[in-house]
Amino acid sequence: MTAEQTNNDGVAASVPRRPAIGTRLSARWRKWDGSPHWVNDGVYLGRDQWGDWIGQPVGWGSSRPGASFLAEGPNVTLFPPSGDHAVTINRDHPRQMRIYIDIAWDIQWSDSEPYEPTGIDMDLDVVRADDGRGIWIDDRDEWDEHRVRYGYPLDIVEKLEALAVDLERRVTAREAPFDDATGDHWLDRLVAMRLTDGESTGAPA
Repeated sequence: MTAEQTNNDGVAASVPRRPAIGTRLSARWRKWDGSPHWVNDGVYLGRDQWGDWIGQPVGWGSSRPGASFLAEGPNVTLFPPSGDHAVTINRDHPRQMRIYIDIAWDIQWSDSEPYEPTGIDMDLDVVRADDGRGIWIDDRDEWDEHRVRYGYPLDIVEKLEALAVDLERRVTAREAPFDDATGDHWLDRLVAMRLTDGESTGAPA
């Protein structure tokens, strides 16, 4: 759902409804067949020219059927308006994964409070690891298996394969928002919130 505000030309423009900064929420993922996938707990950080940012402090959880873990380092996730990928940027990751991009489909924000993002996980990932492994497209085997099992439409297959290649190029080139400065800005905002015991304390001063 969107709200309306007036732009500089006096024309009503649609503005997406989002939570207040500091609001706790969950990003909810599913697979193509509708089965539940990861649920990531986080806090809404704000919005910039790249999209909406959610932070996950140390100790906050992610879970899916049969698995769960707590964040060992702070991380932030960017949800661009394109709705076809989500970019997680880590700090102090135990395996030095700096950037982890989930290729996705139909990422949308709920139209009622708490305005949480939901989307379809589409298997492919673009990863940047700072331990010498470099940058690569991950989970191609899962992609090949699921495109047959779930019957992904050909136009979506072609679009997302091209997207993964383009994102790998952009991550390699350190183009914003895949440069360190952009992610560190939002990581610093998350850390400044000083969240403890899984509770939001609101925006930093």
